[in-house]
Amino acid sequence: DDNLKSMFADDNLKSMFVGTVMRKIKSRTWKKQRYFRLQEDCMTIWYKSKKAGNAHSTFSVGDVEAVREGHQSEVLLSIADEFPPDRCFTLVFRGRRGNLDLVAESAGEAQSWIKGIRKLIDNLENMGQREKLDQWICDWFKRADKNRDGQMNFKEVRDLLKMMNVDMNEHHALRLFTMADKSQSGTLEDDEFVLFYKMLTQREDVLRVFQEYSGDGQKLTLQDLKDFLREEQLHEDGVQQYALKLIERYEPSDTAKMLQAMTFDGFLMYLSSSEGSISNPTMVDLYQDMTRPLCHYFISSSHNTYLLEDQIRGHSSVEGYIRALKRGCRCVEVDCWDGPNGEPIVYHGHTFTSKIFFKDVVTVLGNYAFKASQYPVILSIENHCSVEQQKVMAQHLTQILGDKLLKSPLDGKIPIGLPSPEDLKGKILLKGKKIGGLENSMNGVVDDPLMGEVSDEEETAEIDDDHHRNDSIRRRKSKQHLSKELSDCVVYCKSVHFSSFKHSQIHSKFYEISSFTESKARKHIREFVLHNARQLSRVYPSGLRTDSSNFNPQDMWNTGCQIVALNFQTAGVEMDLNDGLFSQNGHCGYVLKPTFMRNTDERFDPENPQNRDGYKPLSLSVQVISGQQLPKVNIKEGSIIDPLVRVEIHGVPLDQAKQETRYIDNNGFNPVWYDTLQFTIHVPELALVRFVVEDYDKTSKNDFVGQFTLPFTCIQPGYRHIHLLSKDGTSIPPSSLFVHVRITKLT
Repeated sequence: DDNLKSMFADDNLKSMFVGTVMRKIKSRTWKKQRYFRLQEDCMTIWYKSKKAGNAHSTFSVGDVEAVREGHQSEVLLSIADEFPPDRCFTLVFRGRRGNLDLVAESAGEAQSWIKGIRKLIDNLENMGQREKLDQWICDWFKRADKNRDGQMNFKEVRDLLKMMNVDMNEHHALRLFTMADKSQSGTLEDDEFVLFYKMLTQREDVLRVFQEYSGDGQKLTLQDLKDFLREEQLHEDGVQQYALKLIERYEPSDTAKMLQAMTFDGFLMYLSSSEGSISNPTMVDLYQDMTRPLCHYFISSSHNTYLLEDQIRGHSSVEGYIRALKRGCRCVEVDCWDGPNGEPIVYHGHTFTSKIFFKDVVTVLGNYAFKASQYPVILSIENHCSVEQQKVMAQHLTQILGDKLLKSPLDGKIPIGLPSPEDLKGKILLKGKKIGGLENSMNGVVDDPLMGEVSDEEETAEIDDDHHRNDSIRRRKSKQHLSKELSDCVVYCKSVHFSSFKHSQIHSKFYEISSFTESKARKHIREFVLHNARQLSRVYPSGLRTDSSNFNPQDMWNTGCQIVALNFQTAGVEMDLNDGLFSQNGHCGYVLKPTFMRNTDERFDPENPQNRDGYKPLSLSVQVISGQQLPKVNIKEGSIIDPLVRVEIHGVPLDQAKQETRYIDNNGFNPVWYDTLQFTIHVPELALVRFVVEDYDKTSKNDFVGQFTLPFTCIQPGYRHIHLLSKDGTSIPPSSLFVHVRITKLT
């Protein structure tokens, strides 16, 4: 194919095929030479140490998220004096796999690998669904072709099916094997294997739908396709144009295209594409009004961003900030303490977590803040520094961030309300203590700099709440003061201690923001909704969660809290919900709250949603039809999963619900359920729907297989595929579920 020809002709890739010796760096002292080369599939990079007999390792280009040039990782910064930046680069992997830091022998070789890998990544991203599948099949073929002769006998094929989580009876497998073995050689070559695989993955479930709408069982005419789109997918406007667009985009046969028809292959391609997915593509893109005040949005927020593991011994790292920002997080946190030689440091105070320099965090923020989204980033500072080191903090912020740091109100006038995400594009806002108010600093009134007390009331105070102890910390805190320079960097996010809703209704200013522990936030649900229509609130996990576990963010969103800070480093249902809510609106980290949560004259009570104006409950019906190539959970030889699907609704208390299908014995490859699950949704605007696949186990807890979460309002009705994600939120192609969804009004 032409694409591959052009790949082989690329000079950078040519030298990668030949291979290069580079140093793999793990620390200042661990620097070892490894031989790296790109395999012929243009997908796999193979490397081993030069010692004979040592095992080799491989990784797939598909797992590389980015290539960073120069000294852009802590490890490479630590050896910066030894190797110049033009020979260094870092490969960053998706999910939780560690970076690979490399030093090439020359700047030229480094460039070859940097450009080459970037080209391969681009190439992968541009690959269609079908090429990806073919690529995936070929990868499996290589893995199973034990004796490397490019052919597979029946035994190799049987072992491969086990690896692919397919439990097939011998008789059925042999019949397909013989049909695919066109050359009658008793073995399958490349293309014969692809054919075997396609017969094996014949989608009876999709065929059934296709035949129901196809007049002749062979194709869908334009009219057939329009009927299907109207009756099943509930498309109303421009159906003719849309049907033609689908044929143009997904139909592989030119003959069918000329007839304005769609074959079964084209139909399956459409249903497996983003348009056939359960998420509405127009809502995955940026679609909301971004000109409302900041407090009208939910904001993707991280807690203890510097930690990669738990809170007691975890490793602090700037990598935590890079990962969170690249996931679209828009509020990150630093815990600052006095460090050596007048340089403030960031770590989890009074614990054994490692320490990083504040200035390194600010540099990363400058470099990564706007890679995933143009909308503003809030830097939440928990400040334990002396006035001298606070001055240093202010210097770093101003010098490193330059214009990105917002240092004064936008139009130079005394503002009357919070600006919008649109107004603040490309800006970094500091959240922290401030001396006096925004009005005073605008009028040139300078308060006595010793007025300001600094340390945020947060984590330490909260442990006081939980344990009623630590008066010494309280006393010590009241003696700390705030530097005017750092205070001046705070504009729209002045941290204040929360006394009561009554008090804030009368006295509080729109630019003031209070932080609540999860337990405090749960106590005042009704008043909270109103408070959050006027100003920002931040909720963070209890200090007792030393394992960095998370609380359920949904309860906080139900009350309109904008900044619900989660430990991004901890995988689980809570982060799935966060990823689900922010998967819409261009992944930009801001989601507009429903109207009834932005109006100060509406009295929305999440605990009694039936009382609100415009209350219209909906019924959701999900028929779980089938699963495709669910990943193996247990590495145990010969274990094949017994999958079941659970659909969970997360929303206001009335909407919280879960139901599951039965489990299917021994089939992760193409299980079929046809089970229907029904739900009533009282507040659709706040509901998230989570689809989870588990491996049923009658003796112990089921194992997690994959999940996908999305806002209820983004669901497309009809026959849809759900592309599953792994535990840490990365995709696991080609694992999917096939469902039929109906949403109807409950009158």
